[in-house]
Amino acid sequence: MKQNSRMKVRCLCEGAIMLALALVLNALKLFQLPNGGSVDLSMVPIFVFALRWGLGWGLLEGFLFGLLQMLIDGAIAWGWQSMLLDYMVAFTPLGLAGLFRGKGKGIFAGITIGCIARFIIHYISGVTIYAIAEPTELFGTVWGSPWSFSLIYNGSYMLIDTIICLVIFAVLYKPLDKYIQAKDLIKA
Repeated sequence: MKQNSRMKVRCLCEGAIMLALALVLNALKLFQLPNGGSVDLSMVPIFVFALRWGLGWGLLEGFLFGLLQMLIDGAIAWGWQSMLLDYMVAFTPLGLAGLFRGKGKGIFAGITIGCIARFIIHYISGVTIYAIAEPTELFGTVWGSPWSFSLIYNGSYMLIDTIICLVIFAVLYKPLDKYIQAKDLIKA
């Protein structure tokens, strides 16, 4: 078998494993907000895959995760626009971490960029959705502005998710450096 074919097979296998792990971790929510936002560890395997295999594969992995999460989890959506933005589009940019493949501690910038991009898409989706339902209540406060409501709502779980991912990668950085940095793929 050619080297290139072996690497594609390995990439697809790792992608499938990381995707399955992300879906399992998605089911184990630490907490969930009433309209679908939640804190869990599902982004960790997506980031690991993107950092190992790069931007293109990472974007595909994020897209597939969003699609499967929507189908398996049961989408909490207010129409097709919400399903498109909050699932398929929102999780795709997690693959942006792949821009920092093999960049040492730059992986933390990649994780942060992926999380910020995901937040921006959820924020845009929230503004359009909550404009329909305003005023909206959250955390005992009534919000008349969909802009501020979406910021607080989506920011409340995305900030926690981002911090959790950064802490996990900080703990795993040294013991799994060779794996996360894809150094084992160069020799394979």
